[in-house]
Amino acid sequence: MEISHPSRQVVLFFISLCSSGMLCEPFRYSVPEEKKAGSIVANVLKDLKVDVKELSARRAQLISKSSRQDFQLDPHSGNIILKDKIDREVLCALNDPCIQFFEIVLENPLQVFRIEVQVEDVNDNSPTFSKNQIIFEIPEQTPINARFLLETAHDLDKGENAIQNYILSTSEYFKLDVQSQNDGSKYAELLLAKPLDREMIPQFIFTLEAVDGGIPRRTGIAQIIIDILDNNDNVPQFEQTMYKVQLMENSHPGSLVAKVEATDKDIGSNAYIIYTFSQAPTDILRSFRLNNHTGEITLVGKIDYEEKQNYELNIKATDGGGLSAYCKVLIDVEDENDNYPEVTISSIANPFPENSPPETLLAVFSVKDEDSGDNARTTCNIDANLPFHLKRTKNNYYQLVTQQPLDREQMSCYNITITAIDQGSPRLTSITVISIQLSDINDNPPMFERGFYNLHLRENNIPGLFIGSVHAADVDTEQNAKVTYSLLFGKIREEPASSYISINSETGNLYAIRSMDYEDIQDFQGKVPLSEDPAAKSGGPSCTVNQAIGANMNSGQSDWLSYH
Repeated sequence: MEISHPSRQVVLFFISLCSSGMLCEPFRYSVPEEKKAGSIVANVLKDLKVDVKELSARRAQLISKSSRQDFQLDPHSGNIILKDKIDREVLCALNDPCIQFFEIVLENPLQVFRIEVQVEDVNDNSPTFSKNQIIFEIPEQTPINARFLLETAHDLDKGENAIQNYILSTSEYFKLDVQSQNDGSKYAELLLAKPLDREMIPQFIFTLEAVDGGIPRRTGIAQIIIDILDNNDNVPQFEQTMYKVQLMENSHPGSLVAKVEATDKDIGSNAYIIYTFSQAPTDILRSFRLNNHTGEITLVGKIDYEEKQNYELNIKATDGGGLSAYCKVLIDVEDENDNYPEVTISSIANPFPENSPPETLLAVFSVKDEDSGDNARTTCNIDANLPFHLKRTKNNYYQLVTQQPLDREQMSCYNITITAIDQGSPRLTSITVISIQLSDINDNPPMFERGFYNLHLRENNIPGLFIGSVHAADVDTEQNAKVTYSLLFGKIREEPASSYISINSETGNLYAIRSMDYEDIQDFQGKVPLSEDPAAKSGGPSCTVNQAIGANMNSGQSDWLSYH
């Protein structure tokens, strides 16, 4: 196969040589920037060693190495033509030289030729300064030959078309010294040639001109303004050495607290005052802000009279030359009625005995208000319908005492509302409720549900037979309300009634102890006394017991035992 296609071997060899970059040097051309679209850059027929017919037949193409397509190849003439007007500064920015890289590709056989087009600079940019005005502030006692570096102008052009010189308008006080940097660019410095006197000439105005070397020559202009600064020979003076301020607590952040002001007889920066805090502790910095330029002091944090009643601020005023003066700002915080009275219970008798006499101490409490003056003065009261009243003692202490006898059986618990009111404006009120439980005293006897009980029992009854019950209640509680029952007295045929009838001491149930005969026992009457546990009371309530026995069981007459 290699023998049958020798021409292919030659072509491949040629391509490798021209693509290696070693044997095939690029064809180099140049074009000035700002050329119009359609301008001819170069004709490549001679360099490619082809005629127009062959160039067209081999489908010649111009391929750019970048994304831009500023050039094109005319295959009918061999001319490289500008598609658009080109700007060297846009194409290459600060890169110099500005070279565009291409390849011309021919087919049948395939050949690739490297092309380089250098875009040459033309003087199409003027020097420019970043600012139209260059401002200096120079003290009036600056020594002779002092140097002041001027801002460098910029020119997008290169070489001779770049900046070559600076020119200053005529002045006997300042001269211009133009020097070159290592890269050949120029810069300029002002030299002071004559002593300055602010009182004679407070300001100088010059024109600085940057000149390039192109043809035609282009220039850029900036104005130089030199303000002569006054010698700082005056110390700032405050209008007052001490400021006194009243400030309500809870004032809103951003509120103006005070404004200090100092003046300086100098001018310029020597008269410019900066205000700062001097040796300010943390609580000052947390609560207040000082405007460094206006001397206004504003509130930024919370001011609470109960935490701190006054502040002392030390303010320093410093001029531009470093001279300072001092003043004090004394801030008195005024109380606002923002705290509710607080009731603290010191002692309380709970439960409280119901038989306590009038004027018995029930509770002791104190009232505290964190405010001051009238805002801290308090009064206390309770409901007038309660059987209690308040006694005020020293240091805002109160005693809650009884004013009449108490009865647990009528009211076992009291919820006493203590209302504390301060004398501020508006008045603030707090409410505290204490609950008092009355403890029981055994001051109530047991009471039978009825004063008379009728029960019936047939004769010849079985011993132990349940006859009936009596019931009594006690309005006291717990042990004081526990009732026990017993037979007080009574006789049947000269024998104690307790030998015939028994009563359950806990339930009040009555039982027949033995069989009874109507003929032998016409009736029974006795009393059932009640006693309270743990100790029975003598002379307590009782009920009367009557009994009767029927003579004939079958006659239909009653043979029941009745008792009361």
